[in-house]
Amino acid sequence: MADTSNYLHTDQKIHQATCADDQGMKPGMLEKHATAESHKAAVPRKVPSKQQQERSEQDIKGSTSLVGSEECDAQQLSGSCGEEKAKKKSKKRRSKRNVEKKDMGASCGPEVDAIVAGKSPNKNVKAPQAPKESLHQKDKDKPTKDCRGSRKLLFEEYMFTEDVSAGLKRGELIQGALRINPKKYKDAFVPSPDGSADIFLDGIAARNRALNGDVVVVKVLPPEQWKAVNGDINERTPSSQNAPKAPDVIVEAHYNEEDEVVSKMKNASLHDKAPIITQSVKHANACFTSGSSSERAMQRTGKVVFIVEKKHSRAASGFLKFLPNKNFAMFSPVDHRVPRVNVPLADCPADFISRPGDYENTLFICRITQWSADNNFAEGRLAKTLGQAGEIEPETEGILTEYDVDFSEFSKEVLNCLPQDLPWSIPDHALSKRRDLRNECIFTIDPATARDLDDALSCKQLSDGNFEVGVHIADVSYFVEEGNALDEIAGQRATSVYLVQKVIPMLPRLLCEELCSLNPLTDRLTFSVIWKLSPEGKILSEWFGRTVICSCIKLSYDHAQSMIEAPNKHFSAEEVPTCSPDHSIHEIQEAVLNLHNIAKQLRAQRFESGALRLDQLKLSFTLDKESSMPQGCYIYQYRDSNKLVEEFMLLANMAVAHQIYRTYPELALLRRHPPPQSKMVDDLQEFCDQMGLDVDFSSSGALHRSLNESFGDDEYTAARKEVLTNMCSRPMQMAVYFCSGALKDEKFFRHYALNVPLYTHFTSPIRRYADVIVHRLLAASIDCGPRLNRSGEEVHKQSSHCNDRKTASKRVQELSSELFFGVFVKECGPLDSEAMVMGVLDQSFDVLVLRYGVQKRIYCNSLEGLKAVNFRKVGKRPEMTLFWETGDPSKESIQQEISIFTLLNVQLKADRVPMKYSAVLKRPSALV
Repeated sequence: MADTSNYLHTDQKIHQATCADDQGMKPGMLEKHATAESHKAAVPRKVPSKQQQERSEQDIKGSTSLVGSEECDAQQLSGSCGEEKAKKKSKKRRSKRNVEKKDMGASCGPEVDAIVAGKSPNKNVKAPQAPKESLHQKDKDKPTKDCRGSRKLLFEEYMFTEDVSAGLKRGELIQGALRINPKKYKDAFVPSPDGSADIFLDGIAARNRALNGDVVVVKVLPPEQWKAVNGDINERTPSSQNAPKAPDVIVEAHYNEEDEVVSKMKNASLHDKAPIITQSVKHANACFTSGSSSERAMQRTGKVVFIVEKKHSRAASGFLKFLPNKNFAMFSPVDHRVPRVNVPLADCPADFISRPGDYENTLFICRITQWSADNNFAEGRLAKTLGQAGEIEPETEGILTEYDVDFSEFSKEVLNCLPQDLPWSIPDHALSKRRDLRNECIFTIDPATARDLDDALSCKQLSDGNFEVGVHIADVSYFVEEGNALDEIAGQRATSVYLVQKVIPMLPRLLCEELCSLNPLTDRLTFSVIWKLSPEGKILSEWFGRTVICSCIKLSYDHAQSMIEAPNKHFSAEEVPTCSPDHSIHEIQEAVLNLHNIAKQLRAQRFESGALRLDQLKLSFTLDKESSMPQGCYIYQYRDSNKLVEEFMLLANMAVAHQIYRTYPELALLRRHPPPQSKMVDDLQEFCDQMGLDVDFSSSGALHRSLNESFGDDEYTAARKEVLTNMCSRPMQMAVYFCSGALKDEKFFRHYALNVPLYTHFTSPIRRYADVIVHRLLAASIDCGPRLNRSGEEVHKQSSHCNDRKTASKRVQELSSELFFGVFVKECGPLDSEAMVMGVLDQSFDVLVLRYGVQKRIYCNSLEGLKAVNFRKVGKRPEMTLFWETGDPSKESIQQEISIFTLLNVQLKADRVPMKYSAVLKRPSALV
């Protein structure tokens, strides 16, 4: 479980977490560890000079770990040499204890044995079924009885498969996904099966050659090697060994354009990079306590003993370094969590040996082939030369490759599955089996640039005053036959990937942009949900079926918003896109307005019933049509037209979820959202109380009401709400797909944010493979399609793969946005903006840059003219005083106070590192 101080730290990225309920355990089983905090004032610490920092960095670079890029972040590398020595001594002592206690293991409780035996309450967790590459480790990775005469082992050999299985059954070992902190790559974590605090893996050796995201088996170390923690959510130092709950694992919990409303979890590494100071290490996760509350809680530590599944792609982008008198070159990944790799010189460019300097700024893709236990470096092969670092396309290709996104062209075998006679028209036999809605007023509402239009709406008023409302979704399953090559590749890709400048489609463009896309004035096959609704949104009747439609107009969100904002205006043909002659613009506007009014009712009812929405800012770009370079950027506005579409997509998804689960209770592919982690919620509640914030975490609805109350009545109210929303997002877990047969207790089916018992994805089959399976289940449930040719186990396996790919897709999307914003700052910067403090550490603080909606960390040792820093705690509330030089030695330093919600002026500047930028605090106006 995360260091709960991460509520205050905001380098957002995607979040993965383990749900206590998913394991049949009640959240909050651990005893609450309360500590009484008095005012803590630290002596002002002098900010090191640039020369001191550079010397410190050079010293540490000479002795830093061989894992990670050679050119590590300077601020991360700058540190106290005394503390480094102390760490080394401590590690030696721990190593000695390891030898004495190496056969000891901490029992993880009976729940682990139940999981291994397949008796978990959710029926979803089984004994590890490792892939062949993991179960049959190479001979050199097997344990040896005698290592004399061989190279010294730097990593422990992996355990045998049978020993791993036995250890899991006995509760001596724990299985989970490895998460490595992206900003402190020596820190890694594995979730505890019972939903309590994570197991901490201290250092490179402890994670034993596993990479980020891998499913590993961990042995818990003896209690004397556990980490002392307390319940203070902000008390931490850069040397703190805790980290956010899955800051770096690629798993989403967010809302898409029409997705369910779950908090958008981005990667937040909360470890300060500033110089390390010597003080006691305190963690936020009260984990295991006994006796009185005055006793210090402990976080378990562990080490990897087996890799069950190599989820990481083993590919990375980075740079080559020439090594004299070696037959290999050194590959240094951009991602510090990936080890440096020895690659054969034969893989390098022909003139690399004679002119290595020509390639200093060239990005390469390297794939790790093996990493032996006696080598700090992995071995690998160069896969591709990407191009110059700092250019959008090479950087983008590197991102796609690292996250294993298939952006290759579709094979001939796949394309042969598509209709070959073009232009294609709907055959008569398909029409005869469908409800014909081509004469109805049906239209799409999408982003202006959208090409894959997979949902349409209709609304007509009935004679009794009620409304017939329809949601019409592209019938992708008609074109994607189960089991063929097209279906296989769609299942592997699992999702379309949306970059700033382009889309990597799940399906061939002939389908996603033409035959399946609900383009205007064209007959298209659809799957529809049609309701009879009262004006208040009450469902009076419901119908599911395959249909054929002809969209009368393609509206953008802007068009629909204009109609909503000017209900009495008569729009001319020039103000809207091309419209069908069979339906007037007035008729379409009336339908939009009626849908808007019903959507408002539905939305109000949802939130009254306890739904939660955690809105977070989204940065969008305007691109040059020829170069695709960013010309401008803006914060995307979520308006009534977006809410209109969202409400009816949610309604359709919920209706379909009930239909397929009612018919196939063991086979339905559903989507659940576990409740937030109780310990993190408790800590955040305590923090909010001390901050004087009236936030109710008792339920999703209560939290939503709290966040929508006014936090002031000035122009910065929205900013304060955004900061608080970010804090409240931290304990949230991800929403995931699952097969209903894998979880026998329906209470685990619930969707926390929506506060509904059943939910699924039905409305986006062009871009989500999970929706394709749901379409097939729905068709079978109403006798208009064959029964799904998959077992429950196969559905569950596919749903897990969809989770992985959806997460990777979101991470790639975020990295693409960061890439383009970095280019924008470089081309148009420096950029000035107001910013609001979101979190305070001892030598840095995080801010929300209000003009652009981005979150950045500001390091005190990077501020010109800063003389000293005083960090202190008032209960759980962190505060900082900055002491600025005045230029006149006779005058006292100018003081600047920093705390949560403090308003500052910052400047965004491009870094020397390509595509990167920093936020710099502007000096107080009194000094300017």
